[in-house]
Amino acid sequence: MTSSPSHTLSAYGWNGDLEHAFAPYRATGLIPARVAAVDRGRCDAITETGPVRADTAPVASPDPTQGPCTGDWAALSAGERPAITALLPRRTALVRATASRDSHGQVLAANIDTVAVTLSLTARFAAGRVERLLALAWESGARPVIVLTKSDLLADPAAEAALTAQTAAAAPGVDVVPCSASTGTGMDAVTAALTGTIALIGPSGAGKSTLGNALLGADHLATGAVRETDGRGRHTTVRRELLPLPGGGVLIDTPGLRGIGLFDAGEGIRQVFADVEELAGRCRFADCAHATEPGCAVLAAIEDGALPARRLDAYRKLLRENAWAASRGDARLRAERSRRRREITRSLRQSYQIKGKRR
Repeated sequence: MTSSPSHTLSAYGWNGDLEHAFAPYRATGLIPARVAAVDRGRCDAITETGPVRADTAPVASPDPTQGPCTGDWAALSAGERPAITALLPRRTALVRATASRDSHGQVLAANIDTVAVTLSLTARFAAGRVERLLALAWESGARPVIVLTKSDLLADPAAEAALTAQTAAAAPGVDVVPCSASTGTGMDAVTAALTGTIALIGPSGAGKSTLGNALLGADHLATGAVRETDGRGRHTTVRRELLPLPGGGVLIDTPGLRGIGLFDAGEGIRQVFADVEELAGRCRFADCAHATEPGCAVLAAIEDGALPARRLDAYRKLLRENAWAASRGDARLRAERSRRRREITRSLRQSYQIKGKRR
């Protein structure tokens, strides 16, 4: 007879499917936990009996995408020194290239259902930023929603509708919801659009923490001022943490993304540019490069004004970047394999030399 999910874990997303997957771990005396925050080889984890501070050394990995992350479900050994001993397979994961662009990935949040791409209505509109963030969100496997914040700071009421339309044009198939977390305007629509485990992503100064506090109904997240000169904010969120929402669901706030590097995001890019992909399927030639080929449906749509030329340029740019990142990753893996082979060879030689001296 398996244990039923506890009330505590249910508030963090635990369900019957997870209980079934966890059965082999429970049979060995381990207990389920959800990782709420990770720092310096330890983590805050939520268990059936409440929060604990646990060691993450048993699941540490040289690959940044494989180590524990906020949102992970884990098997925990209780006792005087609690430790995470195993991670359950991730259902979804929000992964970006590391800020150093060293061909590694960085997991921002795991097992998420909705990615709230948070952008300020007071910032200069940049379609490329919208598309890049959406590629990151779609690739995670979760559902993206764009939340446009700070509507109360717009001097012209018509500006909100215009900016919302501009954003929607760069985000086919994605809900775009304007709001003011400060006044509460539009927050009912935001709450309805965000479900399950929600990850807030966006640039510094976009109002993620203010939005998060409005969703949480309390000032749990630190907020900061935005510079008037360029509209940028400081990183008031310094680590990712997981918090239950009063109406159900879970929130993960993430530090502001100044660099949005894509990591193995081919499917996400195709989702963002579904309009270009759909037109490409009508081209006369299957390998059409949308350059000068006859019967190119993409070029025809641009000529007719149905597709902005900028969309095709942006699509190509992100595909090139993603291909370059993939080639860097392949080169890194080859270098690591070569290094491991050299280490093994060196170790064997030393072993043979020691054996030779003993004879």
